[in-house]
Amino acid sequence: MYAVTIDEPGGPEALRWTEVPDPVPGPGEVLIEVAASAVNRADLLQRAGHYPPPAGAPPYLGLECAGVVAEVGAGGTGVQPGDEVCALLAGGGYAQRVAVPAELVLPAPAGVPVADAAALPEVACTVWSNVVDLARLSGGETLLVHGGGSGIGTFAIQLAVALGARVVTTARAGKHAALRELGAEVTIDYTEQDFVEVTKDATGGRGADVILDIMGGSYLPRNLAALAPDGRLAIIGLQGGRRVELDLAKLLTTRAQITATTLRARPLADKARIVHGVREQVWPLIETGSIRPVIDRRLPMSRAAEAHRLVESHAHLGKVLLLPG
Repeated sequence: MYAVTIDEPGGPEALRWTEVPDPVPGPGEVLIEVAASAVNRADLLQRAGHYPPPAGAPPYLGLECAGVVAEVGAGGTGVQPGDEVCALLAGGGYAQRVAVPAELVLPAPAGVPVADAAALPEVACTVWSNVVDLARLSGGETLLVHGGGSGIGTFAIQLAVALGARVVTTARAGKHAALRELGAEVTIDYTEQDFVEVTKDATGGRGADVILDIMGGSYLPRNLAALAPDGRLAIIGLQGGRRVELDLAKLLTTRAQITATTLRARPLADKARIVHGVREQVWPLIETGSIRPVIDRRLPMSRAAEAHRLVESHAHLGKVLLLPG
């Protein structure tokens, strides 16, 4: 089969569409004939040598895929050959075939073309596990989403609206109209506006009950200032750095909570629990049209370098898909 490989860590030019050995499903695994994968920011980090795959994971990029089950390994349950599925991966999605534990496989949602379903597993599991499972967002609360135009952001906006929450989001001005169509009530141009001030104004001075943050260190003081009493800050990225000085008195006086998670390196049992939660609570919202995959464009895997440059530029809206055709 063919897959996108990296000879040496580097820029997008390091990516190569080359022939590699076929994967073989082990006990409890499923072999998927890939219809599409999707580009995540973690892929860019791995390509640059900053985010190595966990032990036992394929060396190729790709944290999610969709396609058709080709083979089920011994003990694999819940799927059978010919099923249209999507899956959360520890790696290997930029390829024609990938083997994945059966517990991390989801049926392609009804009404979503199988290739488009590749835009869903990573964002659905990331958003649900942080915004719902950990931060406990509920109807009537306000969610502040940083990077609303990303795959994570466009999904988080829709999920929060489906749960009955208000959404405030930061993004470049050119993306605001599309984000309002997805349900964002307030859009903030982070290059010109103070998101703390706008969020406070939009909530009558209270602040956001939950913040989903991709920036990390550079945003932490302002995120805490933008939180409502008893607010919950969920950090899922470090695009603004990993170190910052924290005034713990702010946490004490507002009873704020901070969580920081990654998804890829979690134990299989924990990821399986998250996948189950997504199937039970999120998939029905997709199948009824309350949430839809937002796809910027589709490119062949042989042009993965182009896809990475696009995502690095922040010019895309939603997900960029890679097809192995």
